[in-house]
Amino acid sequence: MIGVRMNAQYTWQLTHDDQKPIGWSYCYLKATKFKSLIKRLYFFLLLSFLICFCFPSFLFAQDTLVLNTAFTAPLSSDAQNGFVDTIVGEALARIGYKLASNRLPAERALINANAGIDDGDLLRIGGLQKVYPNLIQVPETIMDLEFMVFTRYVESPVRNWQGLKPYSVSFITGWKILERNITDVASLTKVKNVDQLFTMLKKNRVDAIVYSRWVGLSYIKQHQVRGVKILEPPLARESMYVYLHRKHETLVPKLNAALRAMKTDGSYKRTFQRILGPFIER
Repeated sequence: MIGVRMNAQYTWQLTHDDQKPIGWSYCYLKATKFKSLIKRLYFFLLLSFLICFCFPSFLFAQDTLVLNTAFTAPLSSDAQNGFVDTIVGEALARIGYKLASNRLPAERALINANAGIDDGDLLRIGGLQKVYPNLIQVPETIMDLEFMVFTRYVESPVRNWQGLKPYSVSFITGWKILERNITDVASLTKVKNVDQLFTMLKKNRVDAIVYSRWVGLSYIKQHQVRGVKILEPPLARESMYVYLHRKHETLVPKLNAALRAMKTDGSYKRTFQRILGPFIER
């Protein structure tokens, strides 16, 4: 028979045949174990968050490569449907890997890739292995980028880096070609991202900003920026490459061959026309 009774000391006791009484001490013990379990669960969740935040490569299986980038649409996007996402993603798929684009500030993207925290960098100018020795440049060109002057009031063409000398200029930290070539100007402001970059221009804090043609045009369209123009010709036109950390050295020739095959079979051209073609038509 099961019965419940309360004695003079307000102790609840549960008896079942010859079982021993269960009192407040038992309840305290169970509560203590429950609190200990909650603490362990909290610690596990916190540790999992830190690992995912600091080492995003761990989120993915071994056949996924995490490549960092600071580029935005139409070259790269969170949905991974940008031009470079699509090209590199298909090339990796042809050799049995998946792409995970990891958006980071430009400088941090290189530091993490070089340290092996992530697997490489999605799109950079050539020759960076001289400064970041753990990165290997895949030889096949992903695309050529034009670096343009965006301005509101500058009228005269700026035909080379020296032509920026009379003006106050801004660009994004970590863009190595700009850091090397834009030094002798009236004033220089480096910013963290594209939003800050165009804010500098819209609020007349600088005369000009320097950015990629494709991503600049896309930003202007997406955010309906008014009164900004691009000065022709480009300041520079540079070939861009994907970089892998040296731990993936054996994949470099395979990825290079896959990229070359895409240009031969027409898939590269079709992707270019579908994603970047509309910007050319305007």
